[in-house]
Amino acid sequence: MKTTLAKPFIKWAGGKTQLLDEVKQSLPTDLCQRTNVIYIEPFVGGGAVLFWILQEYPNITHAIINDINPELICTYQTIKNSPIELIDQLEIMQMQYIRLDAEGRKNYFLEKRRLFNSKQNSDITTASLFIFLNKTCFNGLYRVNSKGEFNVPHGKYTNPKICDNENLLAVSKLLQKVDILCGDFSETLKFAGENTIFYLDPPYKPLSNTSSFTSYAIGGFDDKDQVRLRDFCKQLSQQRALFVASNSDPIEKKTGKPFFDQLYYQFRIKRVCAPRFINANPNNRGVVPEIMISNVTNL
Repeated sequence: MKTTLAKPFIKWAGGKTQLLDEVKQSLPTDLCQRTNVIYIEPFVGGGAVLFWILQEYPNITHAIINDINPELICTYQTIKNSPIELIDQLEIMQMQYIRLDAEGRKNYFLEKRRLFNSKQNSDITTASLFIFLNKTCFNGLYRVNSKGEFNVPHGKYTNPKICDNENLLAVSKLLQKVDILCGDFSETLKFAGENTIFYLDPPYKPLSNTSSFTSYAIGGFDDKDQVRLRDFCKQLSQQRALFVASNSDPIEKKTGKPFFDQLYYQFRIKRVCAPRFINANPNNRGVVPEIMISNVTNL
């Protein structure tokens, strides 16, 4: 019987599926030989690196993930603990949605979006709505307004796969060795130690004043947070933890120099080209410059 490999169960802006080879090259070359390694991801998002690394390196027997988005974390916890009940709800939504005409689908989507934004739902309902909206909204974006309300409009997919039973079950199985947290990334520092490796994929610094969209969560992630993250990376190194971090590659207007080269001058920085498929403007999709920052030496 063929084993289904776990993969991201949602689309996520900035997802790392296309950059897994670059991530692997930034990891310790002997990672597959190490024992008692704990993998920690403070900005888990869609989980592309999480699912890949736990299947690529089965010697990693424990992981910790975190995100500041409570609905996203609720969905991870529900998939881990109640996959069958979640699948049942998603199958009902899929059946109801697919049989509608274009106008009916739009109205159904808007009603589910209102229900999601009411924040008065059970965990199962929150998770099913989260996945449904991600599969049927415009371009698979997740975006909230200043009130924390999901406000992405309806998409126009002919036959969206709202319920992927096999993948949800595979994800649930993989998550059994994962602790799931919700909060600021800094709260994961307490887990740092000699046998831990962190992958950090924060909300990226915009390349220009017009290139960002409203936040994944209330409050956003500004330059002060980018500096906090740099300090967090320094603390990881002091506690002998390893880290790999991803970010954009913007140029500072005042200095004309790359922003992160100055911020992370004491660490290794590698420039990569990342395919990007999620953008409200189709002309802005394609290959964009990114960087990978690390304290891994591989000496």
